Amino acid sequence: MYEHSALPPVPTSRFLARLLRHAGYGAALIALSLAAGTIGFTTLAAQSPIDAFLNAAMLLGGMGPIGDLSRASTGGKLFAAFFALYAGLVFLVLAALLLTPVFHRVLHRFHW
Repeated sequence: MYEHSALPPVPTSRFLARLLRHAGYGAALIALSLAAGTIGFTTLAAQSPIDAFLNAAMLLGGMGPIGDLSRASTGGKLFAAFFALYAGLVFLVLAALLLTPVFHRVLHRFHW
């Protein structure tokens, strides 16, 4: 009756490969975001590279910036604000990216 109802379930090896591929995409997104945040905080907010990396990592992790940004330039403050908004979106995209293979498998499992 339904076109996919007679098909066997997706083998576990293909599912794990898809899950690992999506995790790789997520890792690449985090690595690029960390690099961009570190470069931005270093150049625009005049922070040392380790402090810039810490701020980028803390924002991407949802914790918020560390240190005093009140002495940063206007460009540095604007970068920090926009990077915080970007980090929130990256969190949502990463969650969707990692959960997509699982959700896809559930849809097939129940023939939805």
